[in-house]
Amino acid sequence: MPNEIQMNGMRRKGRCHKNQLPVTKKTISLLYFTGILLLLSSCATSKHSTYNPAAKIPAAKLQEDFSLLKKILEANHPSLYWYTPKDSVDIYFNEVMQSINDSLTEIQFKNKVAWFISKIKCGHTSVRPSIAYSDYAIAHKQPRFPLLIKTWNDSLIFLGSLNKQDTLFKRGTVITSIENYDNRTLLDSLFRFISTDGHGDNFKSQAVSFNFPLYYSFAFPLKDSFFVRYIDSGIEKQTYVQLNKPFIDISKSKKTPAAVTPPKPSRKQIKQIMLVSKRSMIFDSVNNLAYMRLATFSGGNLRRFFRQSFKELHENKLSNLVIDLRENSGGNINMSTLLTRYIKNKTFHTADTAAAISRSFSYSRYIQPSFPYRMAMRFTTAKKKDGKFHFKQLEQHNCKPVKNIHYDGNVFIIQGGYTFSAAAMFVLQLKGQQNVTVTGEETGGGDYGTSAVYLPDIVLPNSKVRVVLPLYRLVFNSNKIKNGQGIAPDMYIPPSSVDISKGIDPKLQRVKELIQEKNKKGL
Repeated sequence: MPNEIQMNGMRRKGRCHKNQLPVTKKTISLLYFTGILLLLSSCATSKHSTYNPAAKIPAAKLQEDFSLLKKILEANHPSLYWYTPKDSVDIYFNEVMQSINDSLTEIQFKNKVAWFISKIKCGHTSVRPSIAYSDYAIAHKQPRFPLLIKTWNDSLIFLGSLNKQDTLFKRGTVITSIENYDNRTLLDSLFRFISTDGHGDNFKSQAVSFNFPLYYSFAFPLKDSFFVRYIDSGIEKQTYVQLNKPFIDISKSKKTPAAVTPPKPSRKQIKQIMLVSKRSMIFDSVNNLAYMRLATFSGGNLRRFFRQSFKELHENKLSNLVIDLRENSGGNINMSTLLTRYIKNKTFHTADTAAAISRSFSYSRYIQPSFPYRMAMRFTTAKKKDGKFHFKQLEQHNCKPVKNIHYDGNVFIIQGGYTFSAAAMFVLQLKGQQNVTVTGEETGGGDYGTSAVYLPDIVLPNSKVRVVLPLYRLVFNSNKIKNGQGIAPDMYIPPSSVDISKGIDPKLQRVKELIQEKNKKGL
């Protein structure tokens, strides 16, 4: 992946004396360049600080953006009609275009774009608001639907509330309707703004579970209160829950002593927290197992982490390894491949097909960044008879198992709806191997393939709405049937309201039971 170019600013301390900086042509050029940077930075800061999310964009401008988006996708997307035929995509496009008959806010337009993009059924082709809106949202807390909810199939299970005063619901309470919408209707309304590979809903369900208030605001208007039906002791009851509003305490006088705040963590502590949030390893010699949690395949010093983890596994001679990928939506393919090499018992290659339409993008001025990817593709791809540009390393390079600390014990992979992209690729490489058992739920990542590798943004010129543009079509195993489903586990372990109410992790609990059974048998 091309490296990002960063510009680091310098902090000026004290005053500059005239004899410290000789006035030369070079100095004048430096001062001029610095002034331009400061001016641009000031303009950008001012623009973002005055951003108004309620501002309307004329319909004609939004129609220009939407028409341009379709042209860019047609010219560059490797799998635009993989799951949805062209005539259907055109119908969805025309439906949205006709609905843009009046000015809209950026978010209203973004939601229309997201609905259209979801019809393509490509999980990496997702829609995001402008950078200005994202900055505004971080700086300004907005009212939110108050309930945190776990979803699967047609189930809505209460996890918690953003309103601290809400004590009616207990964790694990079954919700049967919100605002008189039954669960299926409610979820279908939320899912229509989420992109996923193929026809499965498991990724969408997990995404909504991670942030139900956000997705609810996309689909339904926010009100002062919401009518909710739920089950209590086997009886359906009803109540109203209040909108969660940002609270600003203006009652405190300036003379009131400031509350004692805990000391800020050191840089080393912050770094350690960030590393643990991405990956961790727990060794349990009593139960003869190790538990590896991987939330991403990007960052986290994974190369060193893998080497140290498997070295310790080898030294402790632990027979069972649990790899938890339920939070892992992908990342660096090289890191996914590296972890595979520690477990896979034979030589493999990353994909049967890794192909792009072109390596010189049409409408490149709206694709950011485009230059680094164009340059990278010129050195890594070759045009084949099918007219596509194939990523030679991903298709042809033989990845061999790691030798000295290769792991040959029992491996239990826990996957879920959020297991996607590079994480799903890891599962596919190992599923079916004799010492590997895949548990959990169907992945969000496709079983047959996906569109990914390089992921620049399409930035629409008028609204500044961003759409991720994958550049390569990946087919993992061309002998499989493209059915639009995720990877099915060897052992399906569903969630339940009872387990949620008790704070039990049923997937990890079941895996530990399997390991205990193997330990008793001496396997």
